[in-house]
Amino acid sequence: MTADSHWRGWPIYWDGQAWRYKDNDQPTVGNERPCGSCGQDRTPEGHDPCLGTLPGVRNACCGHGHGAEAYVQFTDGIEVRGFSALPVIEMLIDGSETV
Repeated sequence: MTADSHWRGWPIYWDGQAWRYKDNDQPTVGNERPCGSCGQDRTPEGHDPCLGTLPGVRNACCGHGHGAEAYVQFTDGIEVRGFSALPVIEMLIDGSETV
């Protein structure tokens, strides 16, 4: 049985033992790729390149072209997920919102 998903914007599938990229069947582990949406690598700190370091944020993901997969996890424990996270991310990047 296989399952389909996305990893950093790349279509992947579960082959029963490992997640693999659909385009070449390589396992995702040990085969890091740049963002499938913007084409950039993660920052040295491990952040999505389009986000960088956001104030008051523990973890965040742009969704890599899949807005339903975006999220922001604030240091106070509040989380915003999916398409609702996208305007929050924009406000944090623009500096128009502080936490």
